Amino acid sequence: MKSLMKFGLVLAGLAIISVPVLAEDMVTLRKGIAIEKEAGAPVMPKVENKDVKRVRNYPEQPPTIPHHVRDYEVTKNANKCLSCHARTRTGESQAPMVSVTHFMDRDNQVLATVSPRRYFCNQCHVVQEDVKPLIENTFTDVEDVLKTGKDKQ
Repeated sequence: MKSLMKFGLVLAGLAIISVPVLAEDMVTLRKGIAIEKEAGAPVMPKVENKDVKRVRNYPEQPPTIPHHVRDYEVTKNANKCLSCHARTRTGESQAPMVSVTHFMDRDNQVLATVSPRRYFCNQCHVVQEDVKPLIENTFTDVEDVLKTGKDKQ
């Protein structure tokens, strides 16, 4: 039993000693800045404010927001998004109406108003930003797979 405890202590000691060595070779998004140093804040990306819809990459993907939403109030008492995207407001705003799925409760019962579980838009929808990807993306759209008959990867 004592030898097992000694072995455990030695193993724990080796783990503690090896962590800094492993951390030096670890690839991170910190761009070479050591973990114990404070990294500067990244530049805030510009929101694409073009009101142009992007193509979705897969079925049921929430559409991205093609305009800025800074200072939009979305609380339990108010939802700025619905001032344009509500069923009754799309005629004057020319904005797309929220999906009919947003009017269903968890049992798929149709409601007269937007379901509380779909009320906080930015849980699923994000603004489009003009940024370079942090890592390479090898995603292949299903339409491309169907055209070529195989996955490009």
